[in-house]
Amino acid sequence: MIDIGVNLTDKQFNRDREAVVERAVAAGVNTLILTGTDMDESIAALELAQQYPEHCYSTAGIHPHSAKEATDSSYKTLSSLFQEQTVVAAGEMGLDFNRDFSPRPVQETVFEQQLALAVQHNMPAFCHERDASQRFFDIVREFRDELSGLVVHCFTADKEALYRYLDLDLHIGITGWVCDERRGTHLHPLLRDIPKNRLMIETDAPWLLPRTMDKKPKNRRNEPAFLPWVARTIAEHTGETAEQVMQETAETARLFFNLDQGEQ
Repeated sequence: MIDIGVNLTDKQFNRDREAVVERAVAAGVNTLILTGTDMDESIAALELAQQYPEHCYSTAGIHPHSAKEATDSSYKTLSSLFQEQTVVAAGEMGLDFNRDFSPRPVQETVFEQQLALAVQHNMPAFCHERDASQRFFDIVREFRDELSGLVVHCFTADKEALYRYLDLDLHIGITGWVCDERRGTHLHPLLRDIPKNRLMIETDAPWLLPRTMDKKPKNRRNEPAFLPWVARTIAEHTGETAEQVMQETAETARLFFNLDQGEQ
């Protein structure tokens, strides 16, 4: 399996990062994409990926929450990070009109700048979108023909948003949100509408612990080893086996992130 979204730089992993990677591999999650959300985190994610070269890659980007902190220097740093072999996507980037930690016009400008960099460096884009589906669509549409690929990570929106994204031939990332009986059940009927070659899975660890787990960790921390629970829930609602979901999403991720074809 491939977990396309792991926040391994988060302080919740300070005490046991190596053990987290080991447990992931033991659970069949052999490849982790470590998420960069600002300059410091992107550099830290790269350094971690370099520590575990057999199993980890990273992304580099500016999350919409951090958009207000972006400078010309930030874009130069991103361009430099994109030269690193271990960095396999631009992002996490996008729009968040739910929390609005950065002003919306600033979010949009920083998103556009990063999409332009992704095009320039031929990098796929790893994207965040919350409560901004139409504006996100409008911006991405202007870049789509030149982008090698774009995944809407941690998709939690509605059918209308999903169809917009599929119309642009985007990829969709599904997390443990789909395992949440309180707020994720609206995703269940949509899973069949996502083409197999457009679906990828992720934990977004340490957040979004799958609520379908039999025995949940006392600290409530999610980790990549729990990715199979996401695959099982998807399988329940698509008529496939969990093994099929695991294999298909891994192959899709290998192609999307242009990973070594020998990776498992």
